[in-house]
Amino acid sequence: MEITEVRLTLRNEERLKAYATITLDECFVVRGIRVIAGNEGLFVAMPSRKAPDGRHLDIAHPIKSETREYITKKILEEYEKELAKSEK
Repeated sequence: MEITEVRLTLRNEERLKAYATITLDECFVVRGIRVIAGNEGLFVAMPSRKAPDGRHLDIAHPIKSETREYITKKILEEYEKELAKSEK
């Protein structure tokens, strides 16, 4: 699996820093991924919905930790590029 495109919409909120959309192998799109400023730095949150009991349930998420790390790395790299562009 390869991430063939990352698109970001930057946000200037306290914790929410961007929304991301990734394209996998030029044939599958995942929208609603968020870049969040956490207590220990930035992290990537998978798309989720709120359940009636108040919990957030992932709609799509990687099963293997290597896949999560790959997705996180690609999104955060693109986030840093977009952030640098917006500051110019």
